[in-house]
Amino acid sequence: MPLVFRAAAPGVGHDPTSNMSQAQILVVDDEKLIRWALTEHLGEAGYQIADAETGREALTRVDEGDVDLVLLDYRLPDTDGLSLLAKIKVASPDTLVILMTGYSSVEAAVEAMRQGAYDYVNKPLNLEEMQLLVEKALETTELRRAVKALRASESAPYSFDRIIGDSTAMRAAKQFLVKVARSPASTILVTGESGTGKDLVAKALHYQSDRCGGPFMNITCSALQESLLESELFGHERGAFTDAKLQKKGLLELAAGGTVFLDEIGEMTPALQAKLLRFLEEKTFKRVGGSRDIVVDVRIVAATNRDLEGAVRDGAFREDLYYRLRVLPVTLPPLRDRGGDIPKLVAYFVDVFSREFRKDVKGISPAALSYLDQYHWPGNVRELKNALERAVLLADSDVLGTDDFMMLSPRATAGDRALDLPVDGLNFEELERDLVEQALHRTDGNQTRAAALLGMSRDQIRYRMEKFSLDAPRPRRANGA
Repeated sequence: MPLVFRAAAPGVGHDPTSNMSQAQILVVDDEKLIRWALTEHLGEAGYQIADAETGREALTRVDEGDVDLVLLDYRLPDTDGLSLLAKIKVASPDTLVILMTGYSSVEAAVEAMRQGAYDYVNKPLNLEEMQLLVEKALETTELRRAVKALRASESAPYSFDRIIGDSTAMRAAKQFLVKVARSPASTILVTGESGTGKDLVAKALHYQSDRCGGPFMNITCSALQESLLESELFGHERGAFTDAKLQKKGLLELAAGGTVFLDEIGEMTPALQAKLLRFLEEKTFKRVGGSRDIVVDVRIVAATNRDLEGAVRDGAFREDLYYRLRVLPVTLPPLRDRGGDIPKLVAYFVDVFSREFRKDVKGISPAALSYLDQYHWPGNVRELKNALERAVLLADSDVLGTDDFMMLSPRATAGDRALDLPVDGLNFEELERDLVEQALHRTDGNQTRAAALLGMSRDQIRYRMEKFSLDAPRPRRANGA
């Protein structure tokens, strides 16, 4: 789980709203008798009632407090109901409005509903029927609040503010991601090395966008052969192939109104690339074996750790699809370029795994943290997470030490040199001796820790100490003793 989002605090998204009898209802009518009758009748039912005689007074009350429902007269001394309805919806979009009028017409009712009225009733009012309508409206309010709270709880773990990291690279990335999420862009390309968190960014782009109420669907393009991937994406008709005994909707269709995450897009075959391009350009597709165009509105977030520009040059990836995907390109920085973020990530993971494994690991030693901070992390945050999970799980002490990270892979990786060979060459044995000396001095002569710094075993570093006739430095004493 790269990049890392902090866990949601208990109670996030919880709506403390109590039952409907405590709902706030505003009665707006210039007839005092109607205001009195509604206030008395609904008040006896346990609702909290306020009233207003004019549109100006009504709008002031809506601005001042949490009004759940407005019972609004169609004709007022200073305005008309439709005009006031529009202002109420701007001031408080979640407030429901029921229009009341003695001048009924089909056109007026249609217009009221078009502008956002919950319902439209005729005068003279039947108070019992009015109470039932109020109860129904407030049930709708409660349902909307529950849905809103559910969406908030689902979105909370994927807030950009919860991404761990305050380095310059991460701050810039998060600021750009916020803009991208809120944009109307239908295609986003996320690039970055393996383990940098492209999957979590895709979820954040969904849950922090206007599409958060829709589905989030994901698929790894390298996990399925071409025919299966096509069927998963576009669906198929009954009888389209041997095992197609029933019609099946694909991810694009199931995710209507939401987001589809295509991981490892660089592994998609040229034939499927062409079909995806058609969908991106026309917003339509056909199921496998189908003849009918299906129109859906989804956002595509594609991700890859490959060099797509190089793949385009090599003819392995369509140039037109590449430029269609990279309307808003997002590049995630590798962990080695996120100076200062490693201590924060370490503290977070140690806490998470200590609680998960019920271990009493309280932290990490300065030497071990220094080692982790200097390690190159070819696997990025995913490798750091796995290393800390293993260390906490196997820890025998309440403080992790360098010895707990002996299993980390060697720092040098293919295509990633620790240093460049000078043009005039160098004396390898002198370099080897110097590095061993530095490691021993940095660890106060602790051969195990020095070996870990160099990606060696203890026997390997002892061999080199003998080879170069090196003595382990004496440990430094506290307070000059």
